[in-house]
Amino acid sequence: LVWTGVSDTMVYYLTPTELEAKISTDPSFRELGVKVSGRVVPGTHWESDEALLHRFQIHDLENPEVTMTIEYDNVLPDTFSDSETMVVDAVVEGRLRDDGIFEAKTVLTKCGSRYEATPEELAAG
Repeated sequence: LVWTGVSDTMVYYLTPTELEAKISTDPSFRELGVKVSGRVVPGTHWESDEALLHRFQIHDLENPEVTMTIEYDNVLPDTFSDSETMVVDAVVEGRLRDDGIFEAKTVLTKCGSRYEATPEELAAG
């Protein structure tokens, strides 16, 4: 009973590479809502002047040449950045549209550089 409850609530994240593979073998997979994890590609964030529409790219952590364009129509988390000096990991939830853009309903980000000690802080510690 406990295992059933835990396995029913587990959430699996796909990488961009895994999502591409699933869709290539079963195109109907586009209709399913999925969670995809990756790293925000620096310099790719675009924001509409008139609405909350954002577009950015993430890349696969193990296969950085595989990227995915994300479109999100809401306020991005405070930890979101596409700065060259920050490493930001993201989990997006939504579906991959026919035009190849991932339409996110939820964006979660974690900026490791905000929570890691700098070399100076480590040396002083």
